Amino acid sequence: MIKQIFLLSILFFNNIVSAQNNNLIKTDGITTKVHKRNISKITFMNGNIPLDQYTESDFLKSFELKRKSDLNIRVFMDNSVTNYLHQLNPNLPAEKLLQTGNLQFSFYIDNKFIYKENINFGCNFGSAGNKNTSTTFRVPLTSSKGEDWWAMYMWDRFKDNGGEKALTEGTHKLKIEIRPYLKNDITNESKTGDLIAKGEIQLIIKTPKLTAKQIEVQPILPHSDWEVSNFPFDKKKIEKLNTDIANYSLKEITSVVVVYNKKLLVEEYFNDVNRNTLHDTRSAGKSFVSTLMGIAINDGYIKNENQTLNKFYELNKFANYETKKDSVKIKDLLTMSSAFEGSDTDGDSPGNEENMYPTDNWVKFTLDLPMDKSKTNGEKWDYFTAGTVLLGDITNKSVPNGLEKYANEKLFKPLNITNYQWQFTPQKVPNTAGSLQMTSLDYAKYAQLYKNKGDWNGKQILSPDWVEKTLTHQIQIPERENQFYGYLFWNKTFTFDGKYYETYYCAGNGGNEFIIFNDLPIVT
Repeated sequence: MIKQIFLLSILFFNNIVSAQNNNLIKTDGITTKVHKRNISKITFMNGNIPLDQYTESDFLKSFELKRKSDLNIRVFMDNSVTNYLHQLNPNLPAEKLLQTGNLQFSFYIDNKFIYKENINFGCNFGSAGNKNTSTTFRVPLTSSKGEDWWAMYMWDRFKDNGGEKALTEGTHKLKIEIRPYLKNDITNESKTGDLIAKGEIQLIIKTPKLTAKQIEVQPILPHSDWEVSNFPFDKKKIEKLNTDIANYSLKEITSVVVVYNKKLLVEEYFNDVNRNTLHDTRSAGKSFVSTLMGIAINDGYIKNENQTLNKFYELNKFANYETKKDSVKIKDLLTMSSAFEGSDTDGDSPGNEENMYPTDNWVKFTLDLPMDKSKTNGEKWDYFTAGTVLLGDITNKSVPNGLEKYANEKLFKPLNITNYQWQFTPQKVPNTAGSLQMTSLDYAKYAQLYKNKGDWNGKQILSPDWVEKTLTHQIQIPERENQFYGYLFWNKTFTFDGKYYETYYCAGNGGNEFIIFNDLPIVT
């Protein structure tokens, strides 16, 4: 009996040592009592409670999910993400593991599976290197604080893929499970590991009560920098629109502006914003680099859009060089049709934008990418954010005093746009991937500029030729019937009451759009 106990003790000790030796990286360990008592649990909290202040009394059992709320999760693991991935493939180094794997989130409502997502390799959980060493992390699922996290876009995708439909008025159980996953570079298949953590909470959903003020048409205040239109329209339709926005049937819309025949017809604001609010319209801001490229070509700083990348970069100094990279044209980047191995619609693509953002040089990231053997430059549309970063860098290098000052002098000042805010790349160049923030009325000016064929108050800011090229069916968008792409502008034709209405528009994540009607005197 003693011998058996002794052998069991040795076996137990060997298992502990073996488990410790299986780790690739030494972790931060499990240092708090709360963590020790809650290993393998996903806990829910209202807002961001710092770890050193977080106690079990903060754990939420239920939560009223409102239009604006701060539902956060804190995950307690017994190892780091890198070590979990190492268990899936012990032969890969840490760097390669983090380039091909991360965590998988599964969402259930009332014990019914709703949505699963392998989060992108580039998604981090805090400070640099956190996935290597940390055994706990916090992410917001919803936020009223203006946080910009991948987790909130994952939550939006969960809602769009069945979560919204399942979360009807009443009380529902939300359960989340987390596992590690690792993608095989050869087969492109993902291997999923054992359950790391799980947790659940009761979500309370209530339909908001609307007030008359939320529904009525908002008056246009003076000093808008626009002449106000007296064109008659059906106000009942705007009231219906306002009702749908207020009860969140149309998501979190912040503003609607309509310009009819160059005059301001409708100006509506929602969800705690106003005329002076700067909006982050995400990828709708990409279109501005097309505009600035057109101005720079007209000014002679860039020859034309058929110039190739080898005229601006010594491409053989970047990784994965081949002559195919030399022949990428500015036009290919403007039409999202370059042959780079980059696709934002494919989470496994090496050139996916989520892989770019964590790097310290976005231009180098893009030019280092391999070329896709299945693509020919200029032939196939594939959404590629990194390409717009190259356009911004080319323009920044070509114009006097850089892109930021050039944009202000050549575009914003003539339109009397003074209240705006760029984001910047790690090299302090304006971020032409998107997120140029402006007021809604100033975005309307930008759209109206194209409706005016580049003219503003008698001054030709943008050449009519460039406007025509931009608002042309440059390339078909695959798998979207009768939808096309111009120079960083989308094209779609809508049907209403049996009539067709063609539009060109800028679009960004979250439903941001500036729309130009081709055959009507309307921009919105």
